Amino acid sequence: MGRPKADFVIETVRYNQQGQIEWVRGYERRGEVFSDVVVLPRHELFERLKKGKKVFVGRRLYKMGSAFELSKAVKLMANNGNAVIVTENTSASSDCLEGAPTI
Repeated sequence: MGRPKADFVIETVRYNQQGQIEWVRGYERRGEVFSDVVVLPRHELFERLKKGKKVFVGRRLYKMGSAFELSKAVKLMANNGNAVIVTENTSASSDCLEGAPTI
């Protein structure tokens, strides 16, 4: 099985006081390469996940351009009628991106 192809790689996350993602910082795939750092508010991340984009938590490899060490996939999950954004194999009542450093 080959490496998963990510559309967006989350490097760091910022949560608000209610435990929801405020914004994420990461890199967006543009063809065969990735962008410079991009900051996405929660609603834009939510829309990308809803459209089926493949989003992962990870980090860019030093001096390797478009090479990343991917950690966990990010997905939408329903919780009591609310959508939460979590990493795979995580059951949480609010947004939770395991492995992503918080700012």
